Amino acid sequence: MTPSLLRVLVAPLVAAALAAGATGASAATGPTGPAPAAGGPGAVRHTASEEPASVLAYWTEDRMAAARPIGRLIGGAADGLLDAPPGYGASGREHQADGGDAPEWTGGGAVARTTGRVFLSMDGRDFTCTASVVRSRNASTVVTAGHCLKDGSGAWASKWVFVPGYDDGEEPYGRYTAREMLVTPEWARRTDDSRDFGAAVLRESGGAPVQEATGAQRISFSGDHTGSVRSFGYPARSPYDGRTLRTCDGPTHADRGGTTARGMSCDMTEGSSGGPWFAGFDSGSGRGTVVSVVSFKYASDAGTQYGPVLGASERRVFDEAQDA
Repeated sequence: MTPSLLRVLVAPLVAAALAAGATGASAATGPTGPAPAAGGPGAVRHTASEEPASVLAYWTEDRMAAARPIGRLIGGAADGLLDAPPGYGASGREHQADGGDAPEWTGGGAVARTTGRVFLSMDGRDFTCTASVVRSRNASTVVTAGHCLKDGSGAWASKWVFVPGYDDGEEPYGRYTAREMLVTPEWARRTDDSRDFGAAVLRESGGAPVQEATGAQRISFSGDHTGSVRSFGYPARSPYDGRTLRTCDGPTHADRGGTTARGMSCDMTEGSSGGPWFAGFDSGSGRGTVVSVVSFKYASDAGTQYGPVLGASERRVFDEAQDA
């Protein structure tokens, strides 16, 4: 039974499923896991219409500093509030909550290059999220939470820009605007927290795709979900400020609140939404296998974050993205 709790767009690194046998020290390779079942619904897709130059110009230093972490609870305790933030629904889940014990990642490596902050507008408000570069055929695909791209069955994000390796205001690999956004049909049509996953296809910067500048992480859609994971994100709600990459690690467990997502102990706050969960993460190289993304928390349990188990629906989203 779904608890009747407040829901705020989660930014707790979503507890992702552990990919069996994944080794983080190996070089980044393509996606693993079974091919999507034939005949399944494809991704819901949106083409960005804004001029890239206008998007880049929009995100001044002041606007970036003022952007709210996505999923911040605006107010009220009833279902279906009209003034709720993107992703707010009637399930009692909140996409993000308070926290304070996720340490800053100081280990460098691939994860410090491939993880980045996202800045976007949704329904006339500016927000921030997290995304990760994954190995793809077009070398231009990042994965994130569905609610960092689309407000459930509502509006798509606009002015979407990815800043890989963001560190205390530094942008060592530049900025990349989105040209295509894709989410699962379950998220786009029913705001299904079990399928809160999406991908963005980025325009090139300086004549080169993002993967050439940052490298990429392996991603798996095997649906396995046992063992430990390490999550990363840019939490921006107090006590965090979104300026540094943070991390959590530990075992995952099933959600008993009505979704098929997995949970793990982590108190990262809003802003970390969409951050990667790694199985087989190697701290020396900063590599692992992405098996989920930060999705939601329950209002009654700020210390546990949840993430979707990546399967056939998410694989279709990724396949359409990497061929876009």
